[in-house]
Order: sequence, then structure tokens, then C-alpha cells
Amino acid sequence: MPQHPTAADADATEAGVAQIDPRRAIVERLARGPASVSDLAAPFEVALPTIVQHLKALEAGRLVSSAKIGRVRTYQLVPDAFGPAIEWLHDQRPPAQRQVDRLTALLVESTRNPEGEQQ
Repeated sequence: MPQHPTAADADATEAGVAQIDPRRAIVERLARGPASVSDLAAPFEVALPTIVQHLKALEAGRLVSSAKIGRVRTYQLVPDAFGPAIEWLHDQRPPAQRQVDRLTALLVESTRNPEGEQQ
């Protein structure tokens, strides 16, 4: 009998994705506010320089910025950095919705019997 995913499965999957794709997890964490490199690295089972490489890539992409006060480097999201991506996704919605509508119509049509009634 097939088993359905549970909340624990979803949490485990999310934790696994965070290990595979730490940049997404870092951005999600920074959405809650600025954080130090060590705070950002805490959830990961990797060396601190690995997280620093991810942070540098995010900074090169202008998604995050950093400031160093004393010996602590703190990162934060760049305001409106995701604006172009959000705009692109918004533009993609109508064509995607049209495809879903066509698929729905096709599925409804395929469930009709020869007399034209739905089964």
C-alpha cells in the first residue's frame, strides 16, 4: 500500500534540500533579518569557508550585501533584489495558466462517454 508523505517527511526533505542547496536556505534565513556568517553557517554540516563561498556568490549576484563591524561580518538581503525575478514570474503566469486550462478541458473531454455525458 503506498504511503503518503507526513509532516516529518516534509521536514526531513526540507533539511536535505538545505544541505544540497544552502543558498536558498541562507536567503530564507536572511529574509527574517541580518545575520552573522557564523549564525548562517550553524544549521549546516559543512566548514565555515564553504558557507563563505556561498555568501560570496550571493553577494556577487547582488542578492545580499555585507558589513564588517569589528571581527563580525553580517549579511542582509539587498532590498528589491528579487524584483526582476518576481516580475518575470508574474509575466509567466498567463501562458502557464492557459496551458493548465487547456489540459483541464482535455481531461474533462476525455471523461465524457460517447453520448457526450461525463462519466
